[in-house]
Amino acid sequence: MPLQDLSWGEMKIKDQQQLEERMSRPTEADIEAMRAMEGDVLILGVGGKMGPTLAQLIRRSADAAEKKIRVMGVARFSDKTIPDALRSHGVEPIACDLLEPEKLAKLPDAENVIFMAARKFGTTGSEHLSWAINTQLPALVADRYHDSRIVCFSSGNVYPLVPVVQGGATEKTLVAPQGEYAQSVLGRERIFEHASYRWGTRVALLRLNYAIDLRYGVLVDIARAVFERRPIDLRMPLVNVIWQGDANSVCMRSLAHCASPAFILNLTGPETLSTRWIAEQFAERFGREASFAGEESQSALLNNAAKCHRLFGYPTVTPEEMIDWIAQWIAAGGALSNKPTHFQTRDGRF
Repeated sequence: MPLQDLSWGEMKIKDQQQLEERMSRPTEADIEAMRAMEGDVLILGVGGKMGPTLAQLIRRSADAAEKKIRVMGVARFSDKTIPDALRSHGVEPIACDLLEPEKLAKLPDAENVIFMAARKFGTTGSEHLSWAINTQLPALVADRYHDSRIVCFSSGNVYPLVPVVQGGATEKTLVAPQGEYAQSVLGRERIFEHASYRWGTRVALLRLNYAIDLRYGVLVDIARAVFERRPIDLRMPLVNVIWQGDANSVCMRSLAHCASPAFILNLTGPETLSTRWIAEQFAERFGREASFAGEESQSALLNNAAKCHRLFGYPTVTPEEMIDWIAQWIAAGGALSNKPTHFQTRDGRF
């Protein structure tokens, strides 16, 4: 479908440069949080989907707050374009295999550490590697940076599937991870919790469901299926999502909430969205019919993030805006990561 045939308004985000800028644009709340922050920031696992824009947000917030801090991003950098991109935004890239203790020991000290290194897809068949990255590596990092504040990304997958009428798991819901990926994510949490008890390390654990980019995410998966006239799997009947820029903001501001014992926070949008409804919204925008497969279950992987919204306010981007932007992006042939989320998975096998 040519872009000019789209009937719901002018395209808001036209290329990846504009997309990156939008996801890393600081709010006044971000700048105020940076003014109150002390110390440099080190992001471990910066090369993933969220890392580059998070690093840019922190750098831009520091610049706006006139704070002279270092913002450093560590990864193996299998994508060789990322280091130069980070440098262009004032972020210091550091190449390092974090699983090598002698290299980890040589990384710079930092008062603020954000742990993003993780492995999900490909766990089935290589469970040992997922456990090493999701538990052994956190143990090494917790030891190396036990005097720092540590914000660690976790996942809503540590919760059980909950009845759709329940409104989502809260931070008080008993964890019940299904499958080795989710079990190893809970292992990651437990390692950092142990550090918070053993050394008094100040920790925040962010249980995320699901960050949305225009190139990747649950909404992109559904949009592509509609656009390509493939059936949408309804086995996971409801989902939570949040704009990646808003997730970045909560992450940065969570540094002020790191505590011992560890501070736990669900991170997602306030809405519980129907998979069928999302598909129908994209079908309307694309001018075609949505088709469906599978049966809608009476349970789903859902997070209640009321605590997050009480602390940090509601997200700045609504689901309808995300749907509009993604529809425009896909119809215009925008770049895609081609990494399905497998959000419909119910047995925990990734």
